[in-house]
Amino acid sequence: MFNIGCHLSTAKGFLGMGRDALSIGANTFQFFTRNPRGGKAKDLDPADIDAFLVLADEHGFGKLLAHAPYTLNPCSADAQTRGFALEMMRDDLARMEQVPGNLYNFHPGSHVGQGEEAGIALIVAQLNEVLTPALRTTVLLETMAGKGSEVGRTFEEIRRIFDGVALQEKMGVCLDTCHLNDAGYDLVNDLDGVLEHFDRVIGLDRLRAIHLNDSMNPLGSRKDRHERIGHGHLGLEAITRVINHPALRHLPFLLETPNELPGFAEEIALLRGLYRA
Repeated sequence: MFNIGCHLSTAKGFLGMGRDALSIGANTFQFFTRNPRGGKAKDLDPADIDAFLVLADEHGFGKLLAHAPYTLNPCSADAQTRGFALEMMRDDLARMEQVPGNLYNFHPGSHVGQGEEAGIALIVAQLNEVLTPALRTTVLLETMAGKGSEVGRTFEEIRRIFDGVALQEKMGVCLDTCHLNDAGYDLVNDLDGVLEHFDRVIGLDRLRAIHLNDSMNPLGSRKDRHERIGHGHLGLEAITRVINHPALRHLPFLLETPNELPGFAEEIALLRGLYRA
C-alpha cells in the first residue's frame, strides 16, 4: 500500500486531521505536537482520539508522524534550553502514548559552537533520559541539511547518536529528501549509492519514514528550502524513483512542501499516479 500524506494543522483535533487527510486523498499525516515554536501543548480529547482511531481503522491509515517543535534543541549550549527540550520531549512522548504505535520525529539540534562531539553527547544524554522500555512510540532522528551548526547532516553523525543510546530498539530515522540534497547526497544521479551508504552506516532496517520534498537549492547548498514536488532541483523523475524504490516504497511518505490543502491534494494525486502498485 502507498502510504502518503502531508503536514496538517492540529486545530481541528485528530478526527479533523483524519477527515482533512481523506479529503485530499491521503491515508496518513504529520502534525506538530504543539506550536512549532514551542510552548504548552493543548490538552488531548480522549473522545476525539477514539473517533479518529475508528476512522483510521476503517480507511486503512498508515502510521502517523508527530513532529517535535523547532525550538526543541537538546544540544544547546544553554542549560535552560536543554532542560526545556528534555521536559518538552518527555511530555510529548507521554501524550503520544494515547495514540500508541506511531512515530515521533525531531531535529537533532544545533551545537551552537560547542562542536559536533559535544552536541552528539548532549543529544544522547537526552534520549537516554526519555526512552523507556514501556514506550510504544518510535522516536526518529531526522536527517538535516547542515545549515549553521546543525547536527545530523551526515549518516555518520546519526549513527554516532544511535551508538550512544541504550534503548536503540525504540529509535529510527526519518529521511528528508530536500535535506539530503542540500546536505550533498545525490538522490538525482545516485539514489542506489545513497541508500547503500545509509545501509552500511546506519542500516535500512532503522529507516521508518520519508519527508518527501523537492529543494529550492542545488546539491550540497546546506540551505534547507523546501519546494513543491517537481518544481525544484530534485525534479519529478528523481522523486518518482524515490517513491518506487524497493527499499523505500513501503514507508510512509509525508509532504512538507509549500502548499495549502488544494496543493497537497494535487501533489498526492500526482504521486499516486506515479506509484507502481
